[in-house]
Amino acid sequence: MQITKNESLSKVDEKFRELKNHQKLALMPFIMAGDPNIEITSEILLKLQENGADLIELGIPYSDPLADGPVIQVAASRALKSGTNTRIVITLLESLKGKLNIPIILFSYLNPLLCFGFEQFCEMASSAGVSGLIIPDLPLEEAFKFSKIVSDHSMDLILLVAPTTPFERMKKISNHTKGFTYLVSVTGVTGERNKMENRVENLIDNLKKVNTIPIAVGFGISTPEHVNRVREWGADGVIIGSAFVKRISNSSEKDVVDNVGEFCKDMRLAADQKN
Repeated sequence: MQITKNESLSKVDEKFRELKNHQKLALMPFIMAGDPNIEITSEILLKLQENGADLIELGIPYSDPLADGPVIQVAASRALKSGTNTRIVITLLESLKGKLNIPIILFSYLNPLLCFGFEQFCEMASSAGVSGLIIPDLPLEEAFKFSKIVSDHSMDLILLVAPTTPFERMKKISNHTKGFTYLVSVTGVTGERNKMENRVENLIDNLKKVNTIPIAVGFGISTPEHVNRVREWGADGVIIGSAFVKRISNSSEKDVVDNVGEFCKDMRLAADQKN
């Protein structure tokens, strides 16, 4: 990763550097805040940390999640019905300060943040301990001004690269993302897939040619075999979303925290497995 003399390491930078020193693949579960309710989200976050998550991507529910497949769309609907909104998500994280010690990356579409007030959101999120922000519908051309605001509040704005991204644009994205590059492994929306696309290996290679910043692969990853493949291809992290969210939706409120925790353990074992 490229750090200038006047630039300090962010929490996300520090985590990836620590993992690299131990030759470990970063495990980053995604869950939707407020699914099925905000109290259970609090318990799940702590259980994920306890069971081996290195970072957590926490979704802010939105009524029109264009990048998400059916599983996460339904989770967002459940969260909205439970009364979850941006302010409640920040309040939740504020309540977990001192307990939740791994980097938390908030995932939100742009419109709710603009409606909230982007600078106010960043100030409150940073105060609540948030380490990074992913905005999937933020185009690169608009990212520059938002990235400065995010950085000014000691957080990283993480940008996405898709399989269809032209090489020159991929290069620009990789040079302007902070924390890590989020490599989308499939064309389309989030959701479990039966197999990993082999072209992801070439995408990882191309990204490594243009920057040394860590690469985390997401979308479609749901099994230990997928995690193994991502590690073999040389990625620095793996992001698992729909598979976690599906376990939340298929569990009773009594069992949901333990079920998600056990799945996290399984993914941790896969991430740590050596060839």
